[in-house]
Amino acid sequence: MKKIILGSVLAVAAASSFNAQAGATAHICSAGTAAGNGAAISAGGFVKTAFTPKCSANVFLAADDMTSYYGAGASSNKGKNIFQGSTAGGGVKAYSTCASATGCTATEALTAATSAPAS
Repeated sequence: MKKIILGSVLAVAAASSFNAQAGATAHICSAGTAAGNGAAISAGGFVKTAFTPKCSANVFLAADDMTSYYGAGASSNKGKNIFQGSTAGGGVKAYSTCASATGCTATEALTAATSAPAS
């Protein structure tokens, strides 16, 4: 009986660490010319309490809300770098450089969010 329980615990732990979880991706900040509220983040997945983030001017922010972690990607329509981070640890880091010399896009921020480390 102990082996069955131990096997079940290990299987659940392994399954919860997979990146192929059901989650929601979203564009939160859309690089407006003035600072303001971003898109509301609803509870579900990793987020347990809904909130509305503040967005800086010219910033794209995207999120990947998974069951066991939260990934984020950010870039600027006037910058040259894309950043990513997740609740899996390690902090925010440079992910890549923008494809265009004139600034980044929302798609680049979303790509960084969805490829943020899951463990």
